[in-house]
Amino acid sequence: MKITNQMEISFLSIPENESFARVAVSAFAVQLNPTLDVLADIKTAVSEAVTNAIVHGYCDCMGMVKIEAILKDNGMLRLVVSDEGCGIENVEEAMQPFFTSQPEKERSGMGFSVMQTFMDQVEVMSEPGKGTRVTMEKKILAG
Repeated sequence: MKITNQMEISFLSIPENESFARVAVSAFAVQLNPTLDVLADIKTAVSEAVTNAIVHGYCDCMGMVKIEAILKDNGMLRLVVSDEGCGIENVEEAMQPFFTSQPEKERSGMGFSVMQTFMDQVEVMSEPGKGTRVTMEKKILAG
C-alpha cells in the first residue's frame, strides 16, 4: 500500500492536550471523507490512547506524547500514539477489561477495550522504563 499523506505531532503530557490530539487527528482523517460515526470512533480511540499515555505512561511526571498518522491509498488510517514513560510490565494483563494499575484513582480499566471496539486493529508494544507504543488502524469507507 502506498502512503498518500502523513503527519506527526508531539505535545506535553498534560490533560488539556487530550482534546487537542482528538481534533488534530480528526482534522487529518477528514481527507478520506469518513462518516461522522467513523470520525467519532477515531476520536474516541485517540482520546483513550492519549489519556493512557498521560495518566499511566507518565504517572505523576511530565513527558512528551507523540502521534503519527498515516493515510494509505486503500483508505486505511494508521495511528501510532507513543510515550517514553514508565512502560507496561505485562501488556496482555493490561489489555484485559477492567484491569487498571491505578485502582485508588478510580480508573475503569477500559481504555484498551474501547480502542479495540472502535478501531479495526490495535497493537500495544511496551517496555518497562522505556515507554509504550499503541498502533491502531481503521479502514475508512468514504461517507
